[in-house]
Amino acid sequence: MRRRSTGSAPEQTGTAPQHAQSEEAGLPAQAGSWELGSLGASANAVTVLRRSAWVLLLAGPVLGAWALLAGPEAVRAEVASERPAAVAVDSSGPGGFAELFVTAYLEAEEEQAGDVLAAFMPGAGPATLSGGGGGQVVEQAAAVRVRAVSAGYWAVTVAARVRPAEPPAKPNRSETDVEAEATVGLRYFRVPVRSGASGELAAVALPAEVDALPAGQAPELGYGQSAEPSAADPGVRTLQGFFTSYLAGGGEVDRYMPPGSKLTPITPAPYASARVERVAEYGTHAPGAAFPEGAPIPEGTRRRLLVDVAAADRAGVERPLTYAVALKARDGRWEVEAVEAAPLLATGSGSTDKRSE
Repeated sequence: MRRRSTGSAPEQTGTAPQHAQSEEAGLPAQAGSWELGSLGASANAVTVLRRSAWVLLLAGPVLGAWALLAGPEAVRAEVASERPAAVAVDSSGPGGFAELFVTAYLEAEEEQAGDVLAAFMPGAGPATLSGGGGGQVVEQAAAVRVRAVSAGYWAVTVAARVRPAEPPAKPNRSETDVEAEATVGLRYFRVPVRSGASGELAAVALPAEVDALPAGQAPELGYGQSAEPSAADPGVRTLQGFFTSYLAGGGEVDRYMPPGSKLTPITPAPYASARVERVAEYGTHAPGAAFPEGAPIPEGTRRRLLVDVAAADRAGVERPLTYAVALKARDGRWEVEAVEAAPLLATGSGSTDKRSE
């Protein structure tokens, strides 16, 4: 509908007056300063609005479900941003800290006790030792269990080999007494260790002496029966050359490994000789039987072995060593693909001891 002019309207004929009446009976001619369209355009607009309402009505459940799924993530992110960043502390940190604490605690003498506690237990009250004489000597200390009590809080068990320090000379001491006093004993102490907001460690209390940990059961390995190495197994020759080079400085290890390997021999060589004593292989009780001398080796074939090595030092003393090794065939020969970090365990050999729990 157009704006009406202020002048006189031209005379209409036929149905024009009826059309004008219908227009006047419809929507108003103006809405503010904006012109409105014809009735057909208005109907189209109403149809569009009606369809849009249906679309919103149908999309409502979908949008609601999306809001339920997305909402918690947004809330978690907002809450997390308000909290201080957590400091991750490896269990070796509390373990090493407890070892130092137990060592200093056992070796402290009367006048040193307060200083020792202050270094490991900030804010601890004064502590004294009584009895006089020398202290104790810790020949070895090791954290043998690190168990998480809660987030950033551990109970650490430390094993310590302790012997008395040289006591002052006393009259009428028998040789038996002297030997008993010099005996090295293995003792166990449990230390509660707490991590601060920035990762600093502190002992919560003095060490508590506890009983020895129970002996663990040896797990079953995932290899077949161990056997003496077969001279007809070309993989054994690869192993022999590799360990001679790796432990006894008998040449480059590269010749026994695939190109690009990073493993280097131990320097200086700790042994004068190395000999493969026994071999166990994954999936068979007859190591090397599937790969006899002269038989073709399919490219890329892998073998997993447990190798017992007898290594002799320069004084002629032999020491047994055990390695988990992976062999891989390349260009018709065996190469040491990897010296693995740990032997394979048999399936279903039982759960491991989670020392960080």
